[in-house]
Amino acid sequence: MRLHGTMRVNPLSHLEIGGCDCKTLAKDFGTPLYIMDEQLIRENCRSFAKAFSNHYSDIEIVYAGKAFLTTAMVRIVQSEGLSLDVVSGGELYTAKSAGFPMERIYFHGNNKTPEEMTMGLELGIGHFVVDNPTELEMLDAKASSMGIKQKVLIRVSPGITANTHHYIQTGQLDSKFGFPLYRDSAFMAVKGVLDSRSLVFDGLHCHIGSQITDVNAFPPAAQTMLRLASRIREELRAEVNILNLGGGFGIDYTGEDGSLSVADFSAPITATVKEALEEYRLPPPRLAVEPGRYIVGNAGTTLYTVGSVKDIPEVRKFVFVDGGMSDNPRPALYHAKYRAAVANRMVKTCDEKVTVAGKCCESGDILVKDIYLPEIKSGDLLAVLSTGAYNYSMASNYNRLPRPAVVLVKGGRAHLIVKRESYEDVIRNDVIPERLK
Repeated sequence: MRLHGTMRVNPLSHLEIGGCDCKTLAKDFGTPLYIMDEQLIRENCRSFAKAFSNHYSDIEIVYAGKAFLTTAMVRIVQSEGLSLDVVSGGELYTAKSAGFPMERIYFHGNNKTPEEMTMGLELGIGHFVVDNPTELEMLDAKASSMGIKQKVLIRVSPGITANTHHYIQTGQLDSKFGFPLYRDSAFMAVKGVLDSRSLVFDGLHCHIGSQITDVNAFPPAAQTMLRLASRIREELRAEVNILNLGGGFGIDYTGEDGSLSVADFSAPITATVKEALEEYRLPPPRLAVEPGRYIVGNAGTTLYTVGSVKDIPEVRKFVFVDGGMSDNPRPALYHAKYRAAVANRMVKTCDEKVTVAGKCCESGDILVKDIYLPEIKSGDLLAVLSTGAYNYSMASNYNRLPRPAVVLVKGGRAHLIVKRESYEDVIRNDVIPERLK
């Protein structure tokens, strides 16, 4: 099994991450437990910046916070010199609370509320990424009433369908995100910004989907966006100062996804951009990309304790763990696949086929189906790999389960960055009306 980042098998045959024994982590912090490898997160941030900068001089790496965002993660992003993409008032508040520079914030989202717009304007964020005509009008009116000139990017749906699960395709015509090129919607949106009272057009944005492992999906989007930039320059006399090509860079979850380096993405994207700039005789814009999953996905591991084991002879053997779709809904949502290991017995012989199921009261609460592992016993520790992206972010209190803790590991030290919820936390916002008392 391929181990990511600082993972290794120590002399006790235990899985170790960031110099920390998983058995010790379970004892000290309990399970389920999200474990984040700080060294790998930082290495991924740096590899993105280096790979793109090697091919293009003006690069901005924007971390997509929706993948995994806590105040500690914000500090890591800031210290590595990345900008930050937020999609809600909650994510913006997290960034503010951690002291992140507001001018390096891009505020995305297809339905920003009036309160979220006001919050972003008051905090002085760098850019709103405008997603639809209603937002354009509302943002212009709010900025005008507050006496603010706000920089914006126009999000374009470039009409490109990426080869990924249809739930996470975002660039096709029939998408809830962005202004389509169809019937000049995107072009007219740019014109609307240029004609507005308080919005300043600064560039274009697109995003074609998530967990994309086909590098050929990105160059057509870049070509399409620069063709639009050329028309904007010719007909509207406006420059695209920032070209944000979004994220969606896939990772290897199972060994079958294809192991791609950042260079595999950066070289064809930047080559296409430079060719299109020459073809359309455009001045080079700042080129921005928005990795999220690629930064944190393989840096995260979820540690569970095995409870019951149920063997249905000649049918299936179920291994039940103390978490499930409440801390990782992706298998239920997208049929996402993962690898797993018995963290307290990292032996090479894996000859028993089992299905790892969660404790939620749903038949679909299956974390890993038909995986070969050593014979598992109650009390074993099961590590599910590559859970750093969209696991903590999507965690819920389904079945009134408290959400797990998150620890950041590096150099043999583990620091708690999100406390484990208690039952008191679960009911904290419950209110019993007077008539029921």
